[in-house]
Amino acid sequence: MSTPTPPPARLTDRKRAAILDAAVIEFRQAGYEATSMDRIAASAGVSKRTVYNHFPSKEVLFAQILQQLFERSGASPELAYRADRPLRPQLLELVRQKLDLLHEEGFIDLIRVAIVAIIPSPERAQEIFTRVGDKEEGLTAWIRAASADGRLNTDDPQFASMLLQGMIKGFAFWPQITLGKPMLSVAERKRVAETTTDMFLAHFAAE
Repeated sequence: MSTPTPPPARLTDRKRAAILDAAVIEFRQAGYEATSMDRIAASAGVSKRTVYNHFPSKEVLFAQILQQLFERSGASPELAYRADRPLRPQLLELVRQKLDLLHEEGFIDLIRVAIVAIIPSPERAQEIFTRVGDKEEGLTAWIRAASADGRLNTDDPQFASMLLQGMIKGFAFWPQITLGKPMLSVAERKRVAETTTDMFLAHFAAE
C-alpha cells in the first residue's frame, strides 16, 4: 500500500517560513537594531505589508525566532534517570547533549543578538532567560531522581544543576557569547564533558 503524499504547504505558510528564515539571517548578520522590516521583506522576497500581516512588529518577529530556537533546543530526547544503570554514563550523555546544543553556531549567534536586544529591556531579559531555564529542567529532573534514589547527596537539585551547568557554560557558552571565542573542538568538548561529569560526581555521588 503506497504512502499518501502530504499536501503541499499553503502559500501563506511558505511566505511565513521565508520571512522567518530571512529574519534569522538578517538578525545574525546585522544585529537587532540595524535590522529593519524593510530589509527582512527584501531578503524574503515578499512585500513589507506581507511581513506585517504575519508579524505586527520587529519585536514580535524576533520573539518568534527565539521561541523556535528554544523549542529546537528542547527537541533532543530527554534522558530519564535509570536506577539500573551506573550514574556516570547517564550524566555524561546529558552533558554531551548540552554541549552539542551550545556548539550550534546559529544558536550562539542568535543568543548574542538576543542579549544585545534585551539590555535596554529588563522585562524582555527576564522572559528570555526564564525560557532558557525551562529548557534546562531535564538535567535538574535527572539530578532530583538520582537524589531521591539515594545515589546523589543533595537536598537541592536545582542548586546542584546550576553548579554543573555553570561549569559547562564557563567553557562552551559565555566565552563565545561575551569574548567571541571560537567554538570548542571535538577534543575540547570531550574533555569538558568528562571533566565536569567527574567533578560533579566526585562531590555529589553517594556511591
